[in-house]
Amino acid sequence: MTQAPARPRTARRQHDREIVMLAVPAFGALVAEPLFVMADSAIVGHLGTAQLAGLGVASALLTTAVSVFVFLAYATTAAVARRVGAGDLQAAIRQGMDGIWLALLLGAAVIAVVLPTAPSLVELFGASDTAAPYATTYLRISALGIPAMLVVLASTGVLRGLQDTRTPLYVAIAGFVANAVLNVGLVYGADLGIAGSAWGTVIAQCGMAAVYLLVVIRGARRHGASLRPDAAGIRASAQAGVPLLVRTLSLRAILMIATAVAARLGDADIAAHQIILSLWSLLAFALDAIAIAGQAIIGRYLGAGDAQGARAACRRMVEWGVAVGVVLGLLVVVTRPAFLPLFTGDSAVKDTALPALLIVAASQPICGVVFVLDGVLMGAGDGPYLAWAMLATLAVFTPVALLIPTFGGGLTAVWAAMTLMMTMRMLTLWLRARSGRWVVTGATR
Repeated sequence: MTQAPARPRTARRQHDREIVMLAVPAFGALVAEPLFVMADSAIVGHLGTAQLAGLGVASALLTTAVSVFVFLAYATTAAVARRVGAGDLQAAIRQGMDGIWLALLLGAAVIAVVLPTAPSLVELFGASDTAAPYATTYLRISALGIPAMLVVLASTGVLRGLQDTRTPLYVAIAGFVANAVLNVGLVYGADLGIAGSAWGTVIAQCGMAAVYLLVVIRGARRHGASLRPDAAGIRASAQAGVPLLVRTLSLRAILMIATAVAARLGDADIAAHQIILSLWSLLAFALDAIAIAGQAIIGRYLGAGDAQGARAACRRMVEWGVAVGVVLGLLVVVTRPAFLPLFTGDSAVKDTALPALLIVAASQPICGVVFVLDGVLMGAGDGPYLAWAMLATLAVFTPVALLIPTFGGGLTAVWAAMTLMMTMRMLTLWLRARSGRWVVTGATR
C-alpha cells in the first residue's frame, strides 16, 4: 500500500529525466543553426550594403529550400526510434542509411534546379539591380552545399532516433565555429568577398556532414548494418516524408500569408511584424526541443510495444509544454520594454508591435501544447493526419487573414489570426491524441 502511490511519481521522474536529457542538447543544436546566418551577415555586412542585401535574398532562398526537407530529420527520427524500441539496432541504422541516401538524391536534384535558375530566383525575390549579382553568386556557390545540409538533417534524425541529441549539439557548435573562422579567412584574408562567405559555409556544412557520416558508419559496422543504397528502403523513406512535406509547406504558406498581409498594412506594421516574427521563431526553438524529445521517446515506446508508457510520456510532455509556454509568455511580458528598443527606435513601430507582442505572450501555452503533440504524433509516424490537419488549418486561416486589411485591426489582428491558427492546430492535435488512434505499436507502423 505504501509503494503504490510512488509509482506514478517514479514514472514522472523518469519521463522528466528523459525529456531533459534529450531536449536540452536539442535546444542548443537548434539555436546554433541560425547562428550560421548571423555570422555570415555580420562578416558580409562590412563589405557593403549591396553585398548584405544580396546575402539576405540568397539566405532566404536557401533557408526555404532546406526547411522544405526538414522531414528528413522528423521521419528518420520516428522510424529509427521505433526499431530501437524493438531492440533491433541493425534495422534502426539501416533505416537511417535509407534516409541519408534519400537526402543525397534530393540534394543532387536541388543543385540541378538551383544552379541554372539562380538569377531568375533572385529576381523573383525582388533583389535590387545592385544586390542581384551578389545574391546570385552566393546562391550558386552555397547550393553546392545543399546535399551536405540535407545529409546533416537526415543524420541528425538518425542520432535522435538512437536517443542521442548530444552529438548533434557538439557538431553544430563545431560547425558554427568553423564557419565563422572560414568566413573571416576567405572573405578578408583571401579577399574573395561574398563568394568567400559562401565557400566558407559550404566547407563547414560538408565538414559537419562528414562527421555525421563517420558516426553513422561506425554504428553500422558495429551492428552489421549494410551501407549500400536500398531502393525499397529509400522509397519507403520518401513515402513516409511526403505527408510531413505537405505539413511543412502548409505551415510555410501560413507564415508567408501573414507576412504578405502585414506588408499591405504599411511600413510600420511590416517592420513590427518582422520583429515579432523573429521573437516568435526564437521561442519556437525552446518548444521544438521538447517536440524533438517527444519524437524520440514516443517512437521508442511504441517500438517496444509499450502503449501505456507512450500515453504516459505524452501526458507528461504536454504538461512540460504548457509549463514552458507559461514561462516563455511571462518572459516576453517582462522583457518587452528592453526587447523592442534592440530592434527599432521608431516610436510608431514600437506602438504597433506592443499589443501584438502581448498576444504572442498570451499564446505561448497554446504553442507549447501544439509543439509537443506535433512531436508526439511525428514520433508515432502519424504523418498523414498531421498533413490533413495542417491543410484544414491553412484553409481556415487564409480567408481570415486576407480579410484583415478590409475590416481593420492592423497588426494586432494579424497576430490574433496567428493565435487562432495555433488554437485550431491545438484542437486538431488534441482530438487525435485523445482518440488513441496514433498508438500503433511495433517496429514499423
